[in-house]
Amino acid sequence: VQLQASGGGLMQAGGSLRLSCAASGRTFSSRAMGWFRQAPGKEREFVAAITYSGGSTLYADPVKGRFTISRDNAENTVYLQMNSLKPEDTAVYYCARGDGINYTSYSRRYDYWGQGTLVTVSS
Repeated sequence: VQLQASGGGLMQAGGSLRLSCAASGRTFSSRAMGWFRQAPGKEREFVAAITYSGGSTLYADPVKGRFTISRDNAENTVYLQMNSLKPEDTAVYYCARGDGINYTSYSRRYDYWGQGTLVTVSS
């Protein structure tokens, strides 16, 4: 299984970005997916997760109402739409495959990780 994240970049506060994560392999549609981020000097933190079917989602409090996670199982891709970006959203964003069908915020429940894509939000 390989996960390839893309879509990061430099954006002004208040702007929007959409991250994509393309997955290889045939298990994508049977696993939850998640996004995590790691800011400079900080530990990695949970951002959002989605069940295998896309029917339910989970968000960290700092991004609720601004970020939306979605998936296209036909395309083996998970997305993170980020609106109303803030400087504190600056981080490397990682996509990850869950070890089951349900979402979780616990990083140890994710067994494959992408390489990360950098998001920088200027004030």
